[in-house]
Amino acid sequence: MSPMLAPPSPAALRACMARFATGVTVVTYAGEDGPRGATMNSFTSVSAKPPLVLVSVARRARCHDQLLDRPFCVNILGAEQEPLAWQFAGAREAAEPRWADGTSVPRLANPLAWVECEPWRTYDGGDHTLVLGRVTDLGHRDGDALTYAWSRFGAATESTDGFEYLI
Repeated sequence: MSPMLAPPSPAALRACMARFATGVTVVTYAGEDGPRGATMNSFTSVSAKPPLVLVSVARRARCHDQLLDRPFCVNILGAEQEPLAWQFAGAREAAEPRWADGTSVPRLANPLAWVECEPWRTYDGGDHTLVLGRVTDLGHRDGDALTYAWSRFGAATESTDGFEYLI
């Protein structure tokens, strides 16, 4: 039997995971005093049947308790929307964001893609809560994607042929 190794420090884990490039989202929802949102890059598709997605929400985040039991929208940001990522991360002040009209859940105007969800299940994820949402509506547009790697924003250029064309 091998000896138990000490777990890596939070700083070492963050440094390692910074090498994994992700997309950038703003998860929006109806707050008690109007539309609210939070920048998140821990987002993934989980299931096609039923259609499920997952966001990982820090327990210390102001939005944590509100996202557990109400509909939400995952707004996948385009490369030109970096200012929104900073704004909803609470790192920079900006003008009031533009919101889409006629939506059942608050949604940003013109994200690269959006996924509206109803809460489905939550799971303990240590210092985060894993929130699964059942997809109720979605949409997308063409454009370059905002990315995050090495603790910096970047862009992934839109390609005409992606992996989905291979299968």
